[in-house]
Amino acid sequence: MYEYELQQARSAELRRRAADERLARTAVRGARAARRAAAERANGGAESESHSHRPRRLRFPRTA
Repeated sequence: MYEYELQQARSAELRRRAADERLARTAVRGARAARRAAAERANGGAESESHSHRPRRLRFPRTA
């Protein structure tokens, strides 16, 4: 009987931990989405821009 109650307590603790972790992941996901939305509004809705101001490609093709 004691082992059964111990197993029930362990199982309940694991379920509580799993629920807490799910809640934490959901909160992090929501905060990340809010940051992305704020950055998108700050950029005026522009597509993702590069961090540097250099052109992405060379102006002239490389010679052989």
